[in-house]
Amino acid sequence: MSVVNIPSCLNSLANFLYSLKRRATIKELQQHLENLEVCQEDLVQYANFGDACYRRNIICENEWFELLCICWRSGQRSPIHNHAGSTCGLRIIEGTATETVFEPTPSGHIKPIRSVDFEPGIVCSTQDEEIHQVSNLQDAAQNLMTLHIYSPPLKTMDTFSLLNDEVGTYQVKDEYIEYMI
Repeated sequence: MSVVNIPSCLNSLANFLYSLKRRATIKELQQHLENLEVCQEDLVQYANFGDACYRRNIICENEWFELLCICWRSGQRSPIHNHAGSTCGLRIIEGTATETVFEPTPSGHIKPIRSVDFEPGIVCSTQDEEIHQVSNLQDAAQNLMTLHIYSPPLKTMDTFSLLNDEVGTYQVKDEYIEYMI
């Protein structure tokens, strides 16, 4: 099956995604993202950046997946969140992404346990209750572009705060999120 209106370098990935009849595994997403030969120029039609916060740009989707190009300006970051029933794989296309992983404490708060910088070409993945935050902490002139797969689509996520032990629920309603911390 050939998928129209997406860069040809994503055809093999899109064919796999459209063949899904269930939630993809971390291993599957990791493997397909690692095998991609994709660069910033391939995704230029999806390179839409938000001024106040990062922006999710849908490439293609159905009930079992969504493939997104997420664009981040310097200083922009996701909320601290989990994937509440969704598997996520992402590949760094341009810039350096910083992922901070958190764990719950006995008091009900969360604490950071590690931060890692990911360069272009690196693939990472997470799912379900794993808590993390993705940030662009680079120089002011450096954008970050990431290619994300969520299976099934990420429509709801639990959000967390370092200030209290409250867990929020965030509904993803639009083709992009204008979420400010």
